[in-house]
Amino acid sequence: MPRTVPIFASERNAARLLDMKQAEFRALVEAGHLPRGREIAPGLIRWPVEDLRRIASGEAAEGMGDVSW
Repeated sequence: MPRTVPIFASERNAARLLDMKQAEFRALVEAGHLPRGREIAPGLIRWPVEDLRRIASGEAAEGMGDVSW
């Protein structure tokens, strides 16, 4: 049976994906260093997993498009 790949992550799982504690993740979101989750239904906040991947890889960094790594 194929493994299910998540499209969205809860705050807890988003923190896990970025290898940090939930409180650290929440603090970075509140400080504006990480994006806020999206409300996909009333009261249901989730983070797009692809956005978290882009953050982790550095692809989401603004103003860095002309940098050659």
